[in-house]
Amino acid sequence: MRGKLAVAGASMIFVAGAIVFAAAKSPNSIEGTYRLVSRDLPDGTRLVPPQLQGLLTYTEEYRNFNIYWTDTEGKRMSISSIATYSLTDDEYTETSIYYMVNDEIGGAGLSYDLSGQSGSSPITAEDGGIAFSLPLFDEPNVVYEDDGFTASREGVFVDHWEEVE
Repeated sequence: MRGKLAVAGASMIFVAGAIVFAAAKSPNSIEGTYRLVSRDLPDGTRLVPPQLQGLLTYTEEYRNFNIYWTDTEGKRMSISSIATYSLTDDEYTETSIYYMVNDEIGGAGLSYDLSGQSGSSPITAEDGGIAFSLPLFDEPNVVYEDDGFTASREGVFVDHWEEVE
């Protein structure tokens, strides 16, 4: 009887360990929910909520992105995106499902893209994290680290995101 209990106990420890191991992120995993903390502009200005808001969630297969900001004149800009993605050691690939831009700042108004376009970009190691360019819709370059990421477009902005889940 004691032998069976010992085997059962060892089995439970093995299963629990396997579950914890499976739940742990791989080194290149970007799964999680991220909140936009601030945006640095080239003139040294730093925007923080409520001037801008952003939330990004990566599941195992999907990316859901929403961002909003206002300019100095109070005009608004927002972008929403739903896509599938894959991430390997060498490449980030994304296929758009839905992409919407509301651009009062540039005067373009509301636009939708449901074309389903796909794109890929290479991954590089950078400062203990991974870096790549988001391949669709002229999106920024990103660098993911343990606790969040930065998104940047040279000469335009650097956004700072923190992982919240």
